[in-house]
Amino acid sequence: MATKVLPFYQKRHKHYGYDYRNLDSRSVVKKYTSKSSLSKRSRSSLESSSSSFQCTKHSPCAKRVCQYDEEEVPEYTVPPFRSREGEEEEVKPKPRAFLYGTKLREMEAEISKLKRSAHEQADMLALTRMEEERAAVQRHVREDSMCRAPEFLVRLRSHTVWENSFVKLFCTVQGFPTPLVRWYKDDVYIDQTSEPAKYRMESYYGVHSLEINRCTTNDTAQYTALAFNIHGEASSSATVIVKRFRGEEEPYHSVLLPLNLPLLSPPVFTHIDVQYTEKFGVSFGTEGETMVLSCRMILTPNLRHLQPEAVWYRDDVEIKKSKWAVMQFGDCTATLTLPHLNKDDEGLYTLRLITRGGISQHSAYLFVRDADAPVVGAPGAPMDVSFYDANKDYVILTWKPPNITKESPVIGYFVDRCEAGSDNWIQCNDAPVKICKYPVTGLFEGRSYIFRVRAVNKSGISRPSRVTGAVTALDPADLARLQTIYFDASRQIVISQDELEGDIKPPGIPTNVHVAETSRNYIVLSWDPPEPRGREPLVYYVEKTMAGSSAWQRVNQEIAARSPRLAIFDLAEGKSYEFRVFAVNKSGMSQPSASTGPVVVQDRIEIPSSPSGVRCARNTKHSVVVHWTPSKTAKDLIGYYIDSCLVGTNDWQPCNHKPVKYTRFVVHGLKNGHKYIFRVKTVNALGLSEVSQESEAITVQAALRGGIPHAAPSSPYGITLLDCSKDSMTLGWKAPRFTGGSDITGYYMDHREVTDLHWHESNIKPITGRVYKVENLKEGSFYEFKISAVNLGGVGIPSDSSRPFKCEAWTMSEPGPVYDLTFCEIRNNSLVILWKAPIFTGHSPVTGYTVDICETGSDEWRTITDKAVSTRYLKVTNLEEGKSYIFRVHAVNAAGQGRPSEPSEPVLIQARPGTKEITSGVDTEGNIFLSFECHDMTDASQFTWGKAYDDIPDLSKVHIETDGKKSKLIFKHPDISDLGTYTVAVSDTDGISSSYDLEKEELQHLMALSHEIRHPTIPLKSELSYEVFDKGQVRFWLQTEQVSPNAACKFIVNDLELADSKDHKITFDKSTGMIEMVMEQFTSKNEGTYTVQIQDGKAKNQSSLVLIGDAFKAVLEEAEFQRKEFLRKQGPHFAEYLHWHVTEDCIVELICKVANTKKDTVFAWYKDYAAVTADEPPNPQTGESKLSIPEFSKKEMGEYKMTLKDDKGQDVTVLEVAGKVYEEIVQEISKISGLSASELKIKCTPEGIRLQSFLKYYMEDVKVFWYHKDSKIASSEKMRIGGSSDQVWLQICEPNDRDKGKYTMEIFDGKTSYKRHLDLSGEVYAEAYTEFQRLKAAAFAEKNRGKVIGGLPDVVTIMEGKTLSLTSTVFGDPTPEVTWLKNDKDLELNDHHYATLEQGKYASLTIKGVTTEDSGKYGINVRNKYGGETIDITVSVYKHGEEIPVVKRGVQPPEHTKAAHAEPSKPEAPKSSKTGRRK
Repeated sequence: MATKVLPFYQKRHKHYGYDYRNLDSRSVVKKYTSKSSLSKRSRSSLESSSSSFQCTKHSPCAKRVCQYDEEEVPEYTVPPFRSREGEEEEVKPKPRAFLYGTKLREMEAEISKLKRSAHEQADMLALTRMEEERAAVQRHVREDSMCRAPEFLVRLRSHTVWENSFVKLFCTVQGFPTPLVRWYKDDVYIDQTSEPAKYRMESYYGVHSLEINRCTTNDTAQYTALAFNIHGEASSSATVIVKRFRGEEEPYHSVLLPLNLPLLSPPVFTHIDVQYTEKFGVSFGTEGETMVLSCRMILTPNLRHLQPEAVWYRDDVEIKKSKWAVMQFGDCTATLTLPHLNKDDEGLYTLRLITRGGISQHSAYLFVRDADAPVVGAPGAPMDVSFYDANKDYVILTWKPPNITKESPVIGYFVDRCEAGSDNWIQCNDAPVKICKYPVTGLFEGRSYIFRVRAVNKSGISRPSRVTGAVTALDPADLARLQTIYFDASRQIVISQDELEGDIKPPGIPTNVHVAETSRNYIVLSWDPPEPRGREPLVYYVEKTMAGSSAWQRVNQEIAARSPRLAIFDLAEGKSYEFRVFAVNKSGMSQPSASTGPVVVQDRIEIPSSPSGVRCARNTKHSVVVHWTPSKTAKDLIGYYIDSCLVGTNDWQPCNHKPVKYTRFVVHGLKNGHKYIFRVKTVNALGLSEVSQESEAITVQAALRGGIPHAAPSSPYGITLLDCSKDSMTLGWKAPRFTGGSDITGYYMDHREVTDLHWHESNIKPITGRVYKVENLKEGSFYEFKISAVNLGGVGIPSDSSRPFKCEAWTMSEPGPVYDLTFCEIRNNSLVILWKAPIFTGHSPVTGYTVDICETGSDEWRTITDKAVSTRYLKVTNLEEGKSYIFRVHAVNAAGQGRPSEPSEPVLIQARPGTKEITSGVDTEGNIFLSFECHDMTDASQFTWGKAYDDIPDLSKVHIETDGKKSKLIFKHPDISDLGTYTVAVSDTDGISSSYDLEKEELQHLMALSHEIRHPTIPLKSELSYEVFDKGQVRFWLQTEQVSPNAACKFIVNDLELADSKDHKITFDKSTGMIEMVMEQFTSKNEGTYTVQIQDGKAKNQSSLVLIGDAFKAVLEEAEFQRKEFLRKQGPHFAEYLHWHVTEDCIVELICKVANTKKDTVFAWYKDYAAVTADEPPNPQTGESKLSIPEFSKKEMGEYKMTLKDDKGQDVTVLEVAGKVYEEIVQEISKISGLSASELKIKCTPEGIRLQSFLKYYMEDVKVFWYHKDSKIASSEKMRIGGSSDQVWLQICEPNDRDKGKYTMEIFDGKTSYKRHLDLSGEVYAEAYTEFQRLKAAAFAEKNRGKVIGGLPDVVTIMEGKTLSLTSTVFGDPTPEVTWLKNDKDLELNDHHYATLEQGKYASLTIKGVTTEDSGKYGINVRNKYGGETIDITVSVYKHGEEIPVVKRGVQPPEHTKAAHAEPSKPEAPKSSKTGRRK
């Protein structure tokens, strides 16, 4: 049988299938099939060969020939699975006597053959059925484990065809479940039903095809096959180009044409020029974010159907489309989207555009920072988790450790697993594994798993790493032992080699037992299964023993190993072990395998040594190139980590978050102009090495070619002829505007005659200056010149050709032209022009210079100097902002004005934004300096200082310091010779410059400041002061600014230095500058002057405090008071003395707080030495005690006192509520009353109209003022002012029209007035006045009606036989009528009852000889025309000898019989305000 060859994807344990046939097996089956056939009746060979239209088949061992039609179906077919060559040899029959016997033997032989064939076919059918059932079960069990996204094994290929021909596109796709494939044309879905004759799509065993019939030029497009299932999708594209037949060319229609036709013409490769308009640069992201890298480009030519293929790479490894990376290309834009960044995504990303004419690419680095840790201080997540050596029940994982800078070191890792399709993560190891490799055991055969890793340090656990791809727990050896036989187009048989081997009882011995992985935590044992293995499933048991011992111990007693791998844990580190393996099936256990020999449990690798030789070089404005020498001991190297630190901060930051294997790395994201140092760490599976030595500090700036378009300088300009003889010319020129990043080292000049096309070198060695004499020229010829500047970057671009100069000798008396006109200090209305003296001076020395000016665009020159200036510079003022000017300069000698210089280039009069000027000052060391700062510097810019617009004559007197964008000119020994104009210019900035006039007065001021700094005084934060402590101690202190540890101080009192002692504790804290002296006993002897003297190197200072006279007495009194207070607080005392508080209800509370009390402490309140009782005792928690005064008034004035007393001591607090205190309380009551006062209301009385306001509390000392029409009202008979406890009022007696108007009530609390208003006029007044008249009339009637004024008692008790006289005083105007009543009826007057009325006011009723019948209720009715009233009197008569009955007012006395039987009782005296007379 042929062995099935596994494709690469099956070797990775992703899946296996039956989609790809073995061609060798197919040919073998064909061979056997062709050698067998059904037995037919024999025919003669002549008859078999005579038929030309029939198919004849021969049996190699038969004597007869069976002839049948090709379409005839044979009754039986010999199975093609066994060789019958031995039986098919021709059998020579023995001669027989009879033909019958011969035929009989032939029939018997044929029947025997048929029986054997039938048995063989039945066996084979049973075997086939059994294998199909087993395969179905395995497919059902392993379907989940084989789940995978589509993947193209054979991608689409581009085609070029002729018009009207057909083309067929093929691709092969794998995946489980079986992917579906859709076809697209230029991203538009192809609907086969819309054009059924145009497209034909087929799918057969994973091979998919698209056939396009009768192609036209419209079919030229990009065709895409999109394969998808539930696990994802994949696509493949190809281009179809349809060419149209032209002229005599013969179209290639298909293979149906004759073979001698010409094939397609050779393909023409089209070069596509790619120009990037937008590129992705160095990018920075954080884990969890989304990052998009894109490039926009211009394609020339941009053919729709011939687009380049965009392929993305990370670290030169092609990026496949997945859920972690999405690629798109269209509309001249290539995009890579990373939807969820992990540190696995860090690296160098490259976009390659592949065209038929070549490859265009762009690269940039992507940095991915760690996300915030779930716990502060936890490490970053591991990365690049991968697996290998997967089997039925285990897999080995590897990963890369995270970088550690400020976090604590990683102590181990946790590995988690999860079944594919679920979210249930299970931690695989209980204790952290210390190596970046771990064998995961306990997997279930046939299931798919994903894994992740977390790092652990002492602060916590990191975020998990990115999950791995799904891995299926399968034994690759099982797949290798499968064999597939194809015996027709639609049927196949898959046979395992185990079944062909039959039953093996017991199994063989495992072989090749060896240790595959070793670490200090575990070892991985590996072996080969026994051969033959048998059809029964095998499991394995492993035993271990200490090296040199014969005591074997079972390792996996409870769970047998199902694969020939086993991870063994719980071994002693550093010990030697031996191992052996047993194979077990259902029939028994094999003999033990050979021992592995001693195996030491230890790490095979060591923590690597640190790299060395870390050095760095400038790259760009924000990056540095770091180089290092690799680690000498770096077994199983993973890579290197680089850290950076800003000089002076000790804040190390990771530069890369994923190890790099090379020894050169470009660190990005640095700050321009700052200094950094770098260090490197080596990484392997055991972790990180020690850090390397730090590199030298480097300032981040662009290198010579980093960030500058041209490292070579720009071209010189302004070539001027300065002198000329008959065979030589002297020329001058201006320096390049941009130096290219380094100093100009020289110039090269070329010249030619105007009539010559070729340039000739004027000099061999570089010209160091900017003036050069060219010799050996032809007199009378015209020459042109061009000049190139040179620096470390090379020779720059040559200048433009000069104008032609004639070579002839100058003989004039006037001087030649000046040259090298330059400008500086360009401001909004001025500039400074500088020039060089002429080379040709004429017949006399140059005595001065004149300057001409001309506006740009004008030909009118005017001289701006009234007379020639002797200096070679001039400040031009009064220029118009925004205009451009051109300048030229003449030299002047005795002969006159010489030739003008070459006109300058136009100069725009406008200051650059942000231009700064030179400033002067004195630094902390006392150095006088001039400073200039430029923010528009380039990396090649330099500061140049000068004096009077020339070089500084004596550089020994100054020192120049430049730091970044700031430069200082420091005077070493300043004196009067340093006065003058100082200038500074910044190269490569288009003329940024400034000047400063250092005058005598300013220099003297700066020198005075310098002297103060160089002979300093120690600055004081505070002068000498004192503070009294709570025990009466006095602290003298002062504080200085920062001093050195060598500083010293002295305390001097009255010219006597005090030393540190028990009575005078002196301390000096140099870190804070605090100096203090504490005097334990401050007495009258301590009066005087206190001085502190401080010295710190050259710096000195002192501070004094005078405590004499009243100042000393104040300190002494405060010290004694604090001492007494301290003693007082040792016993019960008042933490807060007595004070007052007014509540919102105007209740005055006297409050104090007590402290250090106990249960037996006695509290007492007194007013004017009389004890009073508080509402409640002191609060034991807060210590607060209150005495409430509800209705405060003048009678509450007095001295209030509270006392505390117990066995620890006593204390007293006193508050005098009088004078100012009383006034403040009244003012507070006034404030509360004023805020609570209601609006004014009207109340009418018989006397007049009353205006009143209700408030919380009113007392006579509350200041209340009334106003009528803004005039203050004084209390009088007409206007009476008063109040009660809850209101204030104004009584307007007998109101009239003059009393109308606005009334205001004002309450004043000493600070604020609270006012209420009422307008008493109009209808309000009318209604009030009417009510007043009504009440007045009612009061008058009430006053004059008849009434009893007094004299009658309520109850009268009298003994029988006595005379009763009832007399009362009555009133009424007019005199009222008096009527007496008995029991509410008129009393009949007679001799027994008679009444009198004397003087109209004394009414009497006399009853003579009263009897019991006279008992009853009597009444007197007094009435006149205004009304009257009735007064009742109860009369009770008792007999002699009886007890006086008790009679209540208004109750009729009982009858005599009832009274006689009543129990005697003591009568109550009548309660009445009236009096009666008894006669």
